[in-house]
Amino acid sequence: MKVARKFTIRGLVQGVGFRFFTQRSAARHQVLGYVRNLPNGNVEAYAEGSAETVEGFKQDLTAGPTYSVVEEIEEIVLEPTGLYSSFRIEK
Repeated sequence: MKVARKFTIRGLVQGVGFRFFTQRSAARHQVLGYVRNLPNGNVEAYAEGSAETVEGFKQDLTAGPTYSVVEEIEEIVLEPTGLYSSFRIEK
């Protein structure tokens, strides 16, 4: 069964390779969706996949790349849309 989650990651998460890290994590966990920087300095990620793969993806986001400092992750449960065929970095 597919699930969908939108994550808002707060902390030192821009300018440290967070979006590229997130894209690699999505490939590893086989989740679909997107990641993008927000104007307020946060990062937003949307992920669709099995409950297990999305949870693994979330754990990676919690750790973040080497130079990031993840202070908080907000998670919103959504219905899967099926609109994504890959995981991309959005501008």
